[in-house]
Amino acid sequence: MEYHSPVLLKETVDGLNIKEDGIYVDVTFGGGGHSKEILNRLGDEGRLFAFDQDLDALKNKIDDPRFTLINENFRYVRRFLRFYGVKKVDGILADFGVSSHQFDVAERGFSTRFEADLDMRMNQKSELSAYHVVNDYDEERLKNVFLQYGELRAAPAMARLIVGYREQNPIVTSSQLKQVLKKFLPPRHENKVLAQIYQAIRIEVNQEIEALKEFLLQASDLLCVGGRLSLISYHSLEDRLVKRFIRNGMFEGEPERDIYGNFEVPLKKVNGLIVPSKEEIALNNRARSAKLRIAEKL
Repeated sequence: MEYHSPVLLKETVDGLNIKEDGIYVDVTFGGGGHSKEILNRLGDEGRLFAFDQDLDALKNKIDDPRFTLINENFRYVRRFLRFYGVKKVDGILADFGVSSHQFDVAERGFSTRFEADLDMRMNQKSELSAYHVVNDYDEERLKNVFLQYGELRAAPAMARLIVGYREQNPIVTSSQLKQVLKKFLPPRHENKVLAQIYQAIRIEVNQEIEALKEFLLQASDLLCVGGRLSLISYHSLEDRLVKRFIRNGMFEGEPERDIYGNFEVPLKKVNGLIVPSKEEIALNNRARSAKLRIAEKL
């Protein structure tokens, strides 16, 4: 399978501070680049568990007795690790977002570059697809998807237009969706707005925000004291959640403080925000929006 180079490979794996005999988890296996680097740093007694809900990723399985690949969404990480008798781990790595392979396979429907049926499912067995979001959601729900996940100011008008059009004909393909929303796609900004529209629908299809929140809460509990989280985000919605959770262990509101104004958190950040170098971006354009945050369990 054609998968591009893993983003921030050295920095992300360095962030795990790997112990040779430790237990580690790569919850976004994809092409296996990060997992291979973790295995290179583990000794004979070390273990690596990897997760990926995409059936295509299974074709990249690594033949190594220390390695186990689990075909599931990372929102179920604790449940499936317990199945293997694992209750605590020394580090967890996640590279969120869509893999380069998913973008490059036209029929998956993730990319604005290709004509394809509306799909966008990371898990091909899932019942909810982009087709169902576009054709079955009512106007209010569709508006909220565009507003919350695409941060599109024209979300109400877009939703209204889609609902009106589909009363006559279903919207089946990417070209149809572009045609329906053509008035919102000025030539100079067409690619940017289309990317926001696709992002919004994709996040809804794959329940990405809900999955991220569930994962972070479980990851914090799974880590041993001193264990590390190494997390790569690609858009502000993800990064804000990751940053906020590392800072105060919550996604909304503020933690309860003692009389001195102090509060307890499960994690502490390690170093500052890490972004790719200009050289890496030149070699791998997917890296351009990547943000790496590292945290340690207290």
